[in-house]
Amino acid sequence: MKQDYYEILGVSKNATATEIKKAYRKKAVQNHPDKNPDDKAAEERFKKAAEAYEILSNKDKKAKYDQFGHAAFENGGSGAGAGGFSGMNMDDIFSQFGDIFGGGGFSGGDRQARVKGTNLRIRVKLELKDILNGVSKKVKVKRLIKAEGVTYKTCNTCNGQGSVTRISNTILGRMQTAATCPTCHGAGEIVDHRPKGTNAQGMVHKEETVEINIPAGVTDGVQLKVSGKGNEAPGNGIPGDIYVVVQEIPHEKIKREGNNLHYDLYISYPEAALGIDKEIDTLTGKVRIKIEEGTQSGKILRLRGKGLESIDRYGKGDLLVHINVWTPKKLSKEQKEFFKKMMNEENFKPKPSHSEKSFFEKVKDMFS
Repeated sequence: MKQDYYEILGVSKNATATEIKKAYRKKAVQNHPDKNPDDKAAEERFKKAAEAYEILSNKDKKAKYDQFGHAAFENGGSGAGAGGFSGMNMDDIFSQFGDIFGGGGFSGGDRQARVKGTNLRIRVKLELKDILNGVSKKVKVKRLIKAEGVTYKTCNTCNGQGSVTRISNTILGRMQTAATCPTCHGAGEIVDHRPKGTNAQGMVHKEETVEINIPAGVTDGVQLKVSGKGNEAPGNGIPGDIYVVVQEIPHEKIKREGNNLHYDLYISYPEAALGIDKEIDTLTGKVRIKIEEGTQSGKILRLRGKGLESIDRYGKGDLLVHINVWTPKKLSKEQKEFFKKMMNEENFKPKPSHSEKSFFEKVKDMFS
């Protein structure tokens, strides 16, 4: 089982952003590769701390993690949890969290920043049956990649550091500041040979097919991340990511409410009075349900476990079948005569018992 992010950093769930940052810096300094050369265990702890901080330092990701745990970022989910930092090298981590090590005395703070390519955003439409079990989707994206034959050389302005140091005189004395290199824009490299048909950075657009693994139970509007499949960066930069926004296609008969599903079943007066077996279509196929004789309109039949799986994989919702007794809008002469005769029949007069729940009680039960 994957270790809890709060446990990795040694903080509580109520920790402030400042406390989280302080805890991460402490862990990172303890396990820094410059302090623990050739220590694979320390390197792994360093990466785990970076992964935990990547989630807990982001307000939106932290909220998702608090609600769904690691499952919120699995199978292509948004955040480090989608694949962790195990596949990243140290430069990648330093490029994302380099400011944490400022003044720490380790070479990580002085490493050359690696430019990251821009992110792409796409929308994927899903039907309820796709959301039920999760699905793998192949989508075409047009992304920037380095052109074949392009070469780069070290930027002369910043000597490959990606930033330049400026010293200015102020009333407080000489101030030293670092700024992104205006020549290479932080890449540390500039184009040496640019093939024909490329942009100023030696990049071209290329359409590629990307496979996206979408976990079961996702909700409309949720955002997933596919790491490293966005636009590439020039030189030795790292590629950006693809953010996938899920759009749920409404089902014709079944309505969703969280992990529960709702189905409206209409039956006739005779069916309600005499009882009948009915076959309904669900997301997993046809299901036969029994309508007891004397069933009242508004009765709810709960089919447990026939709903959607929760994104945290802690169980499935239910399918709630709402019984509606259909009143005919037009009656034949014979039918009218029958109901006129039944008008004063004692058995046809409403006699709700204490066991018959009101509409509001039924709604309360649905949410309890």
